[in-house]
Amino acid sequence: MNFFNKIFTYYGLNNNTAIKYLSIIALSIVVLLICLLAYGIGKMITNKIIPRYIKKSKNKFDDILLSNKFYSRLSHVLPIIIVYLVEPLYGEYSETVEKIAHAYLIIVVVLLLVSLLDSVDELYKAYEISKTKPITAILQVVKVIVYIVTGIILVANLMGENPLALLGGLGALSAVFSLVFKDPILGFVGGIQLTSTDILRVGDWIYVQKYNAEGTVIEIALTTISLEAFDKTTVTVPNYSLITDSFVNYRGMQDSGGRRIKRSFYIDMNSIMFCTEEMLEEFKKIDIIKDYIIQKEKEIFEYNIKLGVESGDRINGRRLTNIGVFRVYLQKYLEGHSKIRNDMTLMVRQLEPIENGVPIEIYVFTNTTNWIEYESIQSDVFDHVLSVAGEFNIRLYQRPSGYDIKTSQII
Repeated sequence: MNFFNKIFTYYGLNNNTAIKYLSIIALSIVVLLICLLAYGIGKMITNKIIPRYIKKSKNKFDDILLSNKFYSRLSHVLPIIIVYLVEPLYGEYSETVEKIAHAYLIIVVVLLLVSLLDSVDELYKAYEISKTKPITAILQVVKVIVYIVTGIILVANLMGENPLALLGGLGALSAVFSLVFKDPILGFVGGIQLTSTDILRVGDWIYVQKYNAEGTVIEIALTTISLEAFDKTTVTVPNYSLITDSFVNYRGMQDSGGRRIKRSFYIDMNSIMFCTEEMLEEFKKIDIIKDYIIQKEKEIFEYNIKLGVESGDRINGRRLTNIGVFRVYLQKYLEGHSKIRNDMTLMVRQLEPIENGVPIEIYVFTNTTNWIEYESIQSDVFDHVLSVAGEFNIRLYQRPSGYDIKTSQII
């Protein structure tokens, strides 16, 4: 700084205060230019030279560090060194310059630490264990703590106070911090509960009714869970809401290797009837229920003989119905279907009659969880069911349409 004092005095500037401040400004401009030059050199090294060696390396972690700007942020090191070297030149203001250099160093160290944490998280996600034990939420909490501690250290550095003493004085503000960081705290607790109890994993297909959100979990973060919906949009829900409210996790279905079909169709009650001899003879031509028809005819005949009921008596004796035979046919058909699992629940049941007719529900599991294959199997099953119903003299119910009304008018 004395160098600039002599220059300003030489050119006739006699005001000591003005000379002093102008010298500081001139020195700061020179230092700033040198720092910018050093930063440019550092950038060239970190952005041009280092990546060349990294590309030749087989280590994946250095590539991750590069993508998270770890090396790029190292270019701030040269300007920091220069500021520390020129600090004595500021004389009585060297302490202020030292504080600025300390603050600069702290910020750079924090940026490097954040890049390192992001890199660790990215590297961890490459391993299968990250789906069951994600650490993203934990690392985000660490980053929040780092930011808070950094802020305290920076303020203490500029004030010339002990950071621990300043931290102790913030105890009275704990309630305010609790309010400000309520969501991160709840999110962190919720994230820990979800992952530690294995309720939720990355890759799980879930449905959150409260938010009408459905999709595959792609990230469990500090305060939110990101879902990729089936239309490739991204949905976020608060992770603590999955602890306080219910949600559906389809992991069990995926792990079992079978996906449920649970769908009903309606039978017109006016088409339900006892089977005639002619109908039973036709049903015997259907291979999968032939033995059933023969066995039931024998059983019903013996039962009616025991009660003394004549064969033509439909009221007092037992008779097969077309809906009953149809239900057995569907059961046998599904049991023999190559895409339906027999080791899981397989059921065709009659539900309570309603104004639309008698519901018949098919409740089975496919042998795949793939969505496209599942829909194809389900469609094939019901294509067959709807087509074959007429062979049992059964009419399926549907609300009258224009064609139905037109047909009834013609008749």
